Amino acid sequence: MNKKSNIVQQKNQPLGFDLKKIRNDFPILHQIINGKPLVYLDNAATSQKPKNVLDAIEKYYREYNSNIHRGVHTLSENATEAYELARLKVKNFINAQSNKEVIFVRGATEAINLVAQSFGRNSLNENDEIIITELEHHANIVPWQLLSEQTGATLKFIPINDNGELIIEEYKKLLSKNTKIVAVGHISNALGTINPIKTIINMAHEYEAKVLIDGAQATSHISVDVQKLDCDFYAFSGHKIFGPTGVGILYGKEVLLEKMPPYQGGGDMIKMVTMMETQYNDLPYKFEAGTPNISGAIGLGAAIDYVNEIGLENISQYENELLNYANQLASEITGLKFIGTAKQKTSILSFTLKGIHPHDIGTILNNEGIAIRTGHHCAMPVMEHFKIPATSRASFAFYNTHEEIDVLIKAIDKCKKVFN
Repeated sequence: MNKKSNIVQQKNQPLGFDLKKIRNDFPILHQIINGKPLVYLDNAATSQKPKNVLDAIEKYYREYNSNIHRGVHTLSENATEAYELARLKVKNFINAQSNKEVIFVRGATEAINLVAQSFGRNSLNENDEIIITELEHHANIVPWQLLSEQTGATLKFIPINDNGELIIEEYKKLLSKNTKIVAVGHISNALGTINPIKTIINMAHEYEAKVLIDGAQATSHISVDVQKLDCDFYAFSGHKIFGPTGVGILYGKEVLLEKMPPYQGGGDMIKMVTMMETQYNDLPYKFEAGTPNISGAIGLGAAIDYVNEIGLENISQYENELLNYANQLASEITGLKFIGTAKQKTSILSFTLKGIHPHDIGTILNNEGIAIRTGHHCAMPVMEHFKIPATSRASFAFYNTHEEIDVLIKAIDKCKKVFN
């Protein structure tokens, strides 16, 4: 690798962005791995949790652990209030029209499956078509393959170019009066590509198709306004936005959710049950059968508070600077090839090293205390497009530093020395 003298090291933080304080808010970052300070660069897989999220979850279990909606005692009322406050926070965060449009689920995966089975299975037939993309995470591929098998509908996909960008001209060719559902990721988990989803949504609506956006990778990086986007459904996971695992959100337009049958049956999604029939509950509870992840919802609300306090604009600005810095340094490593060079992308550095398998890279980096992701990233069609089995992926969050990127680059250079 060349000396860093050619690198412009811009380390300015956005106004009001206190990196030292932010890092102190994340206890897990301050530990030693294999004798080295932890450098956590696997944020696209899951993000770490700030103290206020950990405190909110602990407070629920310590002070008012109880089931919600059905109790008249104080603990239940407090738990219900906190749970519904979290729903309101989500509603405001994505600018939904109503709390009724915010459904708590286990994550983006369940949200997509809910739409496929409750909306898709009850409205599609063998003459209909579903459009997805070559960029998708498996969670936004497999549910539509299952739906296609169940209904006879045809599944089509938008191809990508060698920069990892969707070819919109090909999308235009796929659309027809038979298109009923378009399902697209907001941001690629494998490459970091930010898709032009507003354009995709508008084009689909010209054919009266419904659009689901998989926002699992987006909500922690960029602002999402579901009303401006005019998407029909939007899905995201709590653990990608500094909240707990096992909780996520399905946003759906109220008019669509009202017509959709329940995805699961059980307690709390009912108004009345006899041995002969059931009357379903109102939105959003019609889709929330059984005891939900109450602490998870409360933790997600706390995570949204934290992100709002820092500001997504500040987060995006700082993460873009980190990515530019990493790209500059990585571009000087001989044999390193960037996978995914879209003009519009977020903080993911996906790469290969000539002659070195990504799993070996990940192992050597782990010995240096660096956590990255290696493999196909649950996006095997992307790997197939680039004719590679896997990539090494470093993904950045707003608590990462330029110094951590220096450590990453030094460790990548060490990989070359080990194998040479």
